[in-house]
Amino acid sequence: MLIRISLIVAILAALGAGGLGYYEVTNQIPALTEQRDSENAAKHDALTKLDTTTKTLAKTKTQLTQTQQELADAQAQRDKAVATASEQTKRANDLSDKLTQASQDRDDARNQLAAYTSTGLTAAQVTKLNRDLKDSENAIDALNIEEGKLLRTIGRLTNELAKYTDPNNDIKLRADLRGKIVVVDPKWQFVVLDVGEDQGVIQDGELLVSRDGKLVAKVIVRTVEKDRSIANLIPGWTFGPVVEGDAVSPAHPAPAT
Repeated sequence: MLIRISLIVAILAALGAGGLGYYEVTNQIPALTEQRDSENAAKHDALTKLDTTTKTLAKTKTQLTQTQQELADAQAQRDKAVATASEQTKRANDLSDKLTQASQDRDDARNQLAAYTSTGLTAAQVTKLNRDLKDSENAIDALNIEEGKLLRTIGRLTNELAKYTDPNNDIKLRADLRGKIVVVDPKWQFVVLDVGEDQGVIQDGELLVSRDGKLVAKVIVRTVEKDRSIANLIPGWTFGPVVEGDAVSPAHPAPAT
């Protein structure tokens, strides 16, 4: 009997607990439902805003790309306009120079026509005079060249003769002779100069080597060619290293004539 009573009491207790739990769950269901609906609404609102923001960003990106393209086009047009303006300015300057030259040529032609008219000569006579003048100028140039060669030959022969008549006589070189060293051979103590017979260099002539106005060495010419010569360093006259580009000038310049 006691067991039975205990079972009944247990059953009643279980039913009471179950009823209480059901009651609590029943009371919580509306709150949970409301919370779910609120969260769904918030999620929907967030998705809507995200979609709107994405569309706005895409539109802004498109506008930015378009603006950049328009800016690039504007810069290209500006550069083209600047190049065109520069070209037009150059053409205008060229035309101005040509106009100035044409005006000068016109004035020269007028002056020549006036001079020609005042002589009373015919066109054929003027042409012949011009041709004769040109021939004379060419002949004078040729004579000047021959005279230079003759003077250099006379100078060379004079110096060679002086070696026999007076071995101690210094060979005189042109006072205005100036040259440079183009090759240096320190082992064999010789240099190559960029001046030769055409510039007045004479075999056995002595030249001073200088750099920045300071004496470096003295050399004596051993071989003379048309536009260059080879010289040896004179022992006892080397005061520093001789290098390419050093200047040379006569050690014994000839007196002015």
